[in-house]
Formats: sequence, structure tokens, C-alpha cells
Amino acid sequence: MKELILLIDPPNRFICYQIFLDNETLFKQAQGSTHLHQAWMGGYYDHVCEVMNIAVVQYAGLSRLRPLPFTLPDALLVLFFHDIEKPWKYKLVDGQIQQVEELKDKKAQREYRDRKLKEYGIILTPAQLNGLEYTEGELHNYSNTQRTMNGLAAFCHTCDVISARIWYDYPKRDSWLNAK
Repeated sequence: MKELILLIDPPNRFICYQIFLDNETLFKQAQGSTHLHQAWMGGYYDHVCEVMNIAVVQYAGLSRLRPLPFTLPDALLVLFFHDIEKPWKYKLVDGQIQQVEELKDKKAQREYRDRKLKEYGIILTPAQLNGLEYTEGELHNYSNTQRTMNGLAAFCHTCDVISARIWYDYPKRDSWLNAK
């Protein structure tokens, strides 16, 4: 993850690195979910590394075909934060993983994420905010008359879907940086 964070543009690079250092043990212990994807100890860390690595590989390939309306550092920043609430969302109770009551709904999870961003002084552009808002898809905000999800969000969504729906049960722990 450290190598991937170094690809994010300053000043957010340094803040992301500090967030990682402040929470490294927690990040490496937290599950990615209770059941559906990366549902093992350390699954959160594996998932975030994986989506960021998928972004590196996909960005290189797609940008050779057509110009992309965002940068790789933009995508890595969004993907670093897309599930930032998860290390605090779950707790171990009698050997079973459970969701913390205060973080059970999506609104509470978004508010928690937003508090983390504010706590560390992360400033996002409107495009990055859209990317973060829609990494999990447009869901209830879908419209057939206007574009809700921007290109950055769509790209991050594909990275998340590949990790959470295709490779949901297979941790990829080696470095992907040579795969571009």
C-alpha cells in the first residue's frame, strides 16, 4: 500500500500516508466485509491494495486507447478512501464479526468517512467527490436523463467491482506495480 500511496499527488499523498501510518495495525486486521468479499482478517487492507493495483493496470491499458478525463493519482486517492469507514465498522464479538450499530446504514458510513476526511484535512475536487460518492455505483441516484456518475467514479466503480465481485475470495498480496 505504501508504494501505491506514493503515486497520489501531494499534498494528499502525505496525508494518506499519515492516515495509513496512524492506522496500519487496524487496517491490516480489519475484515473487508462480514460475508461477501474479502471477509477475512486483513481483508480490508487486501481489498484497498487490490483496487488500487487494479486501477494502475486498468489506467495504463485504457489510457493507451483513449484519453481519460482524470489522472491515475485521482483514482488512487478516491480508491484509498472509498471504504475508509470499514476498519471501524466491524468488531469481533465472541469470535464472530459484527457491524457496529452506529455504522450499519450507508448514510452513517458516508458521514463517518466525511468526518475522517475533515479530521485529516483532505480536500477533494468536485470530480474526486463525485468519484468517492459513486464508487459503489449510482444506486438510487441513477437517471436516464442526466449523467450522475463521472468518468472517475465509473473507473473506480469497475476497480471495486472486480475486487469485490470477481476476486472476492482470493487475496493478491504480491506487488502489482510491474503488471502495468
